[in-house]
Amino acid sequence: MTMTTTPSEEELHERFEDTIAKDRRIEPRDWVPEGYRRTMIRQIAQHAHSEIIGMQPEGNWITRAPSLRRKAILLAKVQDEAGHGLYLYSAAETLGADRDDLTDKLITGRQKYSSIFNYPTSTFADVGVIGWLVDGAAICNQVPLCRSSYGPYARAMIRICKEESFHQRQGYELLMTMMRGTPEQREMVQDATNRFWWPSLMMFGPPDDDSPNTAQSMAWKVKRHTNDELRQRFVDMTVPQAEALGVTLPDPDLAWNAERGHYDFGRIDWSELKQVISGGGPCNAERVARRRHAHEDGAWVREAAAAHARKNRERERKEAVA
Repeated sequence: MTMTTTPSEEELHERFEDTIAKDRRIEPRDWVPEGYRRTMIRQIAQHAHSEIIGMQPEGNWITRAPSLRRKAILLAKVQDEAGHGLYLYSAAETLGADRDDLTDKLITGRQKYSSIFNYPTSTFADVGVIGWLVDGAAICNQVPLCRSSYGPYARAMIRICKEESFHQRQGYELLMTMMRGTPEQREMVQDATNRFWWPSLMMFGPPDDDSPNTAQSMAWKVKRHTNDELRQRFVDMTVPQAEALGVTLPDPDLAWNAERGHYDFGRIDWSELKQVISGGGPCNAERVARRRHAHEDGAWVREAAAAHARKNRERERKEAVA
């Protein structure tokens, strides 16, 4: 008879590090250090919360969309964002997180979501600019996550990124249409660009020298690029798009640097980011209150679904016994 021994924690840790070093995926069945588990739950949960809260700024415009076509596009996009949140909550559950607990942390302010969703959408042009800038920034940030070391997260990101790319093209197409319209429409697009440009740059998080989690996330290959690297990639990608669109990005310091091979850009107001992520943004209280109300309002649906599932299990049990 062959005797099997339970590997020690040191051996398990060596296997984990070897998997990371060989650029293989960590799967739910694998042992992981508690720090890795906490980091992944935090990142995936914040991402999921961002998708769910992110339904609100554009969802506010569904009933006011200027045409049936625009209404259908917006409905489809908001529906996609709900799906993204569900994929990501499911990925977090494979790490032992409880979905109800994550929701409670969101609606009680104990977990964060992306700062960008705490800004108001004042005009319909904001819908297009969110698609262009916000989803564009999301694509820059999320495409590398398709290669994240945690398998369920990486696989969820593949589908999410495909849909985000479509959202970005939808937003840009809306802006191109408006820029071919009246002077008032063009002014709306420029105004929305002015308001969302700097918050979009803040989406990538604090600068690398003030980002406490980046070094460890890079070592575990949760992230593949630093915040500043991704921010620079977004700027380089967006400037030519703005020129094609015919809008001016609100940064007088924005200029091509031939020596670096990148665009230089102005100083970001990091105090604003800290204020927003601490709950002091223009719409923080409104966004969380609406999510809390929706959660409480839907309690009867969850209870009914659970009761229906129990009845089905009981029926199947009786049929199996018979």
